[in-house]
Amino acid sequence: MANELEVAGQFDQMNKVVEELLKGSTSSQIAKTTGLTRVQVDNHIKTWKELVQDNTAIKARAKEALAGADEHYSMLIKEAWRTLEQADAQDALPVKTQALKLIADIEAKRIDMLNKAGVLENNDLTDQILESERKQEILVNILKEVTSSCDKCKWEVAKRLSEVTGQVEAVVVD
Repeated sequence: MANELEVAGQFDQMNKVVEELLKGSTSSQIAKTTGLTRVQVDNHIKTWKELVQDNTAIKARAKEALAGADEHYSMLIKEAWRTLEQADAQDALPVKTQALKLIADIEAKRIDMLNKAGVLENNDLTDQILESERKQEILVNILKEVTSSCDKCKWEVAKRLSEVTGQVEAVVVD
């Protein structure tokens, strides 16, 4: 029972940490507001990221949220450009300056959001590439082992594998 309470307490702490993280707080700020150490905060963030990366439903929701946020940024930028046009027509330089700054700020936040999301996608892509390379190596080894007893086969397989892998495949001569 005590162990279950301990685990529940850890999840409560992690939820509080993540809530602050999603508000944009830094690890140091989160440590101050929660009373946890910086190491505890970083560990909770790391654990949460690992949990999220393994959950396909959360990934799907994150992609939907990203698309929604991107659309929202587009609407905000469009409105800021309208304000800029109106300010330009009325020769309202201070308003025009503010509108330009607003557009730049929104674009910067949008790019930052997309960049951060892109890092997750690149990690997924990297994992897929590594997995494909691992499978390719296994298949090459299977082909070499299976054809090793047939002189004609091993030369033909080595030649064709070289075309696929881009490397000269070694052939063991008996």
